[in-house]
This record gives sequence, structure tokens and C-alpha cells, in this order.
Amino acid sequence: MVIDKIKKISANADEISKNQEASDMLIGKWIKCDNCKEILYKEEVHRNLSVCPNCGKHFRISSRRRIAQLVDEGTFQEMNSKMGLRDPLQFEGYQKKLEGLVEKTQIEEAVQTGEGEINGQKTMLAVMDGNFMMGSMGSVVGEKITLCIEEAIARKLPIILVCVSGGARMQEGIISLMQMAKTTNALMRLNEAGLLSICVLTDPTTGGVTASFASLGDIIIAEPKALIGFAGPRVIEQTVKQKLPEGFQSAEFLLEHGFIDKIVERKDLKKVLGELLRFHTKK
Repeated sequence: MVIDKIKKISANADEISKNQEASDMLIGKWIKCDNCKEILYKEEVHRNLSVCPNCGKHFRISSRRRIAQLVDEGTFQEMNSKMGLRDPLQFEGYQKKLEGLVEKTQIEEAVQTGEGEINGQKTMLAVMDGNFMMGSMGSVVGEKITLCIEEAIARKLPIILVCVSGGARMQEGIISLMQMAKTTNALMRLNEAGLLSICVLTDPTTGGVTASFASLGDIIIAEPKALIGFAGPRVIEQTVKQKLPEGFQSAEFLLEHGFIDKIVERKDLKKVLGELLRFHTKK
């Protein structure tokens, strides 16, 4: 019962940090897990890396929180953080929506990029944020990811791409689709340079992001139960006129069929990434 849970919470519980982004916090002190239906104290969930302590459901998190979980404290140096908003097609209402999201999320676009260390191992990172237009990839997102990959080549560093996306951004039309080719080409040049790329697929990773750089890492990791695919299951069923297998497009299904290399729980992700980076750089 909720009352019982309230009694268990100390009256002197730490105040939630004022610097925690509003986009990562729901209204109130409680959250309902949509998997086990348990009512959870939100601060307890945050202390557990935004994973349900009852059933292990991995909640979606912001890029800022993801970076804080993965990168050694004080080592992340963001790049291209002020790359301006773009409305190339002058889509009605789009610019206003972008400006509202910048104010709400306190980030400039749906990806944060930069250099950092994971357990002492230097790496470039591109971390997508589902709070900003569902992590959709427009011209700025594609450009920031491409520049990050090019910086990895220049610095001779590996790159980690943490993906969460609803796909290409429809308000930018064909320009958003062009980002698929641009990011893919950049990863090809990284591969030719003999450098490591690791893609971490989180819930959800769909559309043009799945169909481009998210599927091209040397190593592809996914979080448990993450939805990964191109089109939605209902669209696919209506197209092929067939019933899809149970669990289709889940991380577990894709691991079984060889699309990804490993499923890693959030509590183990930093350790696994650090070990992979160390193995890659070991001489």
C-alpha cells in the first residue's frame, strides 16, 4: 500500500538536487512502474539508476543523467553544445516548439556530444535524449554526431553512441533522412581508421537511427527489454499481413537472432564499457 511506503520514508530524506533537470522528473514524489504496476518513491528509483527496484524495469532517462552515470566525475567535456536550432523547411510551429524544449530540458538538441573517461579510459561520446522530440534525428543531431565521430578519428579515440530515438524528424523532411547517410559514412571512416565504435541501444531505438549508425557499431549492446526496430509492430503486421513472433523487436529477441552482441543491465553498463575500452586500447 502507498501509505505503508510513505511510513518507510524518513522525514529527513535528502532534498532533491535543484540541478536535476525538470524533464527527468515527474510531478510529485511518486511514480508508477508501468511494468509491475508498483507505486514507487521517486527518489528511491533515482538512487537505483532509474531502474524499478521491484521488477528491474529500466525507465527512460535524460542524456544528462546518462552521462553522469557512465562518465567519471569531472571528465566530460561537451562539444558543440551551442550549435543553433535549425528550421530548414520553415515548418509551421517548429521553431517555437524547439525553443520551448530548450527551455524545458536545458539542452540545445536531442544529443549531447563530447569527450570523457569511463573508468579511466578516454573516449568520445554521443548520448541521445528522448526528452527532446523523442530523440528524433534532424540536421543538428546528425551534424553533432558526425562531428563527434570525426573528432574521434582526429584524436584517435574510440566512440560510444548511446541511442534513444523515434527516428528521423519529420519537420525537416528529406534533410533529416540525409543524416542517415552522413552518420553512416562517418562511421565507415572511423572503421577504416581502425578505431572502436560501441553502440548502446536503449528504449526505444527506432526508425532512421536504427537504420543507420545505431546498427553499425563494432559492438552493439542493449538495455533489458529495450524496444529496437525500424517501423512499429502494427505497421509491419499490416504491411506483411502476418502475425509477428512473441517479443518481436525486444532486446532479448534481437540478441537471440544475432542483431546485438549483449544485453547489459544499467548497473553494470559503466563497468562493461570500461572493460571494452581498456581491452581495445591495451597494447
